[in-house]
Amino acid sequence: MRVAQIAPLTEAIPPKLYGGTERVISWLTEELVALGHDVTLFASGDSQTAAKLDSVWPRALRLDGAVRDANALHLSMLERVRRQAQDFDVLHFHLDYYPFSLFMRQATPFVTTLHGRLDLPEHQKLFGTFSAAPIVSISNSQREPVPDAGWVRTIYHGLPERSLVPRPVKPTYFAFLGRISPEKAVDDAIRIAQRCGVPLKLAAKVDNVDRDYFETTIRPLLQPPAVEYIGEINDSQKSDFLSGASCLLAPSAWPEPFGLVMIEAMACGCPVIAYNRGAAQEVVDEGVTGFVVANESEAVVAASRLASLSRQAVRKQFERRFTARRMAENYLTLYRDLIEGSTQMVSAPTMADGERVSPPLLAP
Repeated sequence: MRVAQIAPLTEAIPPKLYGGTERVISWLTEELVALGHDVTLFASGDSQTAAKLDSVWPRALRLDGAVRDANALHLSMLERVRRQAQDFDVLHFHLDYYPFSLFMRQATPFVTTLHGRLDLPEHQKLFGTFSAAPIVSISNSQREPVPDAGWVRTIYHGLPERSLVPRPVKPTYFAFLGRISPEKAVDDAIRIAQRCGVPLKLAAKVDNVDRDYFETTIRPLLQPPAVEYIGEINDSQKSDFLSGASCLLAPSAWPEPFGLVMIEAMACGCPVIAYNRGAAQEVVDEGVTGFVVANESEAVVAASRLASLSRQAVRKQFERRFTARRMAENYLTLYRDLIEGSTQMVSAPTMADGERVSPPLLAP
């Protein structure tokens, strides 16, 4: 199958440090190549891939201070894809809603995976206008604000099975991984750890837009060794960091559409305690890979139950539900349906074999 993967230019594929969407695109692309498909990745020129790389700009925009209008480059890339569209069997976009208008007017099947939030009022207008554009959700909860959009699948993220693995170390702290911002509720994570009497390690980036929040709200709470900020870490450091944690705290204050850090933790055998917002109930298997709670107090109670969980079982559940191979196979099924023209939008997800993972949302 000839597949085009079209990525944002903001970060390289894969990203050098933080960048969940870009990591998923990389994992999917490499798995499709490993499965024998002819894949072209449209991305920044500093991307690394086994696929064919097609780039309109030599470096990731976040690292290129000379670029002041990112939209100009993304529109140039979209036109570049359109001119080559007939060379592919399917086009897979990761650019939010930008492809809708142009690519609904050409013949090659296309689909867009939406990776972000959809709960803004203007989204109602947008997805009503483009209700026929085929869209993949990364969780069923992501669909709730715009249920009448052109949903054709829910496909959960997956990461390479051996990219993160459990290390033979004794867990001695709670972990927070990702990004420090108000919607991630890092202050809640700090209070949970303090109430449990367990040290907390924060491995996270701070974007410029969140610098004031970090300085005014979080920095005063940093009291090593009880609360230690170790900064942003890369993929090679995550196995050790997560294996050394009794649990990952994910007290999200917004409806996160997936939560990649949760499956990264599971890959290392580290259970998750997450607030019941967004996709948490879909990703965390209650009493197996962790606990989904309503608030700080319930998180403290859940932490007292961590000893009842098997870290081996956490890893096994990751292997069953959240590998990159499984994600790629689910996308290939979708691509074939799009090519054959057999897709039909379905309003509600269905379950398969009692699982909550990647339910097919297409009727033949």
